[in-house]
Amino acid sequence: MPIRRGNLSNQPDNQPLTAFVPHVYQQESIITHEQEETLSPNTKRILIVDNESDITLTFKKGLETENNENNLFKVYTYNDPLEGLSQFKPNFYDLLLVDINMPKMDGFEFSAKILELDVNIRICFMSSGLINQEALREQYPSLSIGCFIRKPLKIKDLVKRLKAELE
Repeated sequence: MPIRRGNLSNQPDNQPLTAFVPHVYQQESIITHEQEETLSPNTKRILIVDNESDITLTFKKGLETENNENNLFKVYTYNDPLEGLSQFKPNFYDLLLVDINMPKMDGFEFSAKILELDVNIRICFMSSGLINQEALREQYPSLSIGCFIRKPLKIKDLVKRLKAELE
């Protein structure tokens, strides 16, 4: 149904104005223990933190579309690293996929704080720019910086890389 707006100079009074109203995606709701028990033992929980909602939505939908009986992904997303940190559940996620360049807190700071809460989580960093990995290792010696993913990339390449990291 078209949306009717007030008087517009180029819109006749008897014609409704048609507008595209984007759907606003909400963050994942908290999963109860009962719901969690229904996940397959093959399910890998991935936390994606990227300030760009189109990236988190695309990666979430792409990874969950790849689900089959051998590979199952349950993806949780945050577009604000501070919110992701405050909602983080230790010993819950199998892998953290985090963008390096985010406002408020960069991906390395975020990961260092996450590792204080959960030393066992695997971390993959994402960036659309070139990264000097040796300089980063010197700057963040406590981080295990081994997995870098360069954006943009195809979902099939993301799946392949994450599977390798999770093995």
